[in-house]
Amino acid sequence: MTVALCALSHSPLFGIANPGAETLAQVNAGLDRLRSFVRAFDPELTIVFGPDHFNGVFYDMMPAFCIGRAATSVGDWGTTAGPLPVDRQAAGCLTEAVLRSGVDVAQSERLHVDHGITQPIEFLFGKSSTQPLVPIFINAVGLPLGPMQRVRLLGEAVGREIARWQRRVLLVASGGLSHDPPVPRLAEAPPEVAARLIDGRNPSSEARAIRQQRVIEASRAHAAGSGNFREVNPVFDQKTLDLLASGDLEQFDAWTNAWIEAEGGHSGHEIRSWVAAFSALRAAGPYRVTDRGYWPVREWMTGFAMASAQLKAHS
Repeated sequence: MTVALCALSHSPLFGIANPGAETLAQVNAGLDRLRSFVRAFDPELTIVFGPDHFNGVFYDMMPAFCIGRAATSVGDWGTTAGPLPVDRQAAGCLTEAVLRSGVDVAQSERLHVDHGITQPIEFLFGKSSTQPLVPIFINAVGLPLGPMQRVRLLGEAVGREIARWQRRVLLVASGGLSHDPPVPRLAEAPPEVAARLIDGRNPSSEARAIRQQRVIEASRAHAAGSGNFREVNPVFDQKTLDLLASGDLEQFDAWTNAWIEAEGGHSGHEIRSWVAAFSALRAAGPYRVTDRGYWPVREWMTGFAMASAQLKAHS
């Protein structure tokens, strides 16, 4: 058994909004280091913890967690649409293991995922990757949200299970850190938007383009200093990264949803993916962070971060 971890933010504005040559060069250098880390580790299976942004999972059935035994990418924001190379047997084993641990998790035979899961996979493995994977959806936008302790326990259950396998398993966390993009909220949505949040699968290409253009326009306004979106919070982001590196993950149990939103923005809840992945790694054994990068990118409306980690026994 060998387990390693890569965690990184995603942004639909990556490649669209220009954060400046220096920042872009640093982010790309960080991604190159992560890709080198992954090539050296040579995973036999990749488990991806990531959110959705009302592109694949909707309020008609909003689980806290869902493991896909089969999955398809919706192809938003330039990601490749179509079926993903899911390891069905591994996904089924993980579902059973999580349920045995006492954590409720849904299972999908056709999980629809958006850039929250596909972008980091394409960053690490390329657009035509055949890397076997298991996608684990972590709800971060569909209110109400469960407590952070459940996220940690989910990750621990996954980690205990993969520790039994004789496979090289890469854990990937996708999301955050602090950001407050224009994601609609059901309680405040007009009827036509609420209908889309409840069941908005398979939009027309025109409808998707209109939605994406609104995000682009919001990012431009934010970068210019207008708009009513919250700023990236480097203090919150560094606190999150420091705690993940420390391995003292139980401290996240005390982070209330209201506090995370106040400090990290409405989409700051995407740190749940990071907490789940690091909890899985720790359940497999003590770990150390081997690389870490952070950029508060106003043009992407995101505290963009990345990290790699490996078990101390294999470092």
